[in-house]
Order: sequence, then C-alpha cells, then structure tokens
Amino acid sequence: MAQVTVMIDGKAYRMACEEGQEEHLSELSGQFDRYVGHLKSQFGEIGDLRITVMAGIMVMDELSETNRRLKVMEQEIASLRSGQDDALASAEKREAMLTAAVTELTERLTGMTRKLTVPAGG
Repeated sequence: MAQVTVMIDGKAYRMACEEGQEEHLSELSGQFDRYVGHLKSQFGEIGDLRITVMAGIMVMDELSETNRRLKVMEQEIASLRSGQDDALASAEKREAMLTAAVTELTERLTGMTRKLTVPAGG
C-alpha cells in the first residue's frame, strides 16, 4: 500500500492509498483544501471540525447534483435508444413492404410481357 502526505488547511496528513493512486489522492485533497479555504474566507475561524464538516457537505451537495444530472442524462439516452430501435424496426417493416410490392409488380409485369409476346393464333 502506497502512502502520500496531503495538505488540508495548512496541515499535513499522511494517507494510505493503492499503488499508483498517489497523484489522484493529492489532486482530490487539493480540491478539498480549496473548499476549506473558501469556507474559511467566508466564515473566518469557526473551528477546524466545523469547517471540515461544512466542506464535506458542500462536496456531497455537488455530488448529489452531479448524480441527479447523470440520472437525467441516462434516462434521455435510454429514450433516444428506444426511439432509435423503434425507428429501425419501422424502417425494416417499410423496406419489407416495399420489397414485397416491387416483387409483386415485377411478377405482374412479367405476366403481362408473356401475354403480349405470345404469337398470334398460338
């Protein structure tokens, strides 16, 4: 297990993570540190725990909104796929009907051609 030291609100925290995830964890901690900094600039020194809880709630609020938007997009994609499937089925049905009509017309024209080419008195 790898370890990385991250900085949140000017304090160092040693964290364990999976091998290869060190940079990702550092980036996440940097983002969280920006939340903490933003809240401190708005509310001043109201206590580390309170600031951390508020920052965590802000992150969860953004995550909740992102999940809501993702769900809406997934529903839209499902609807588009369903519409696409319906359109393809309809196109296949029209193609089959057109093929049948062309086949029938070809047979009728072939029959008419035979009648017209039969020798007189034959």
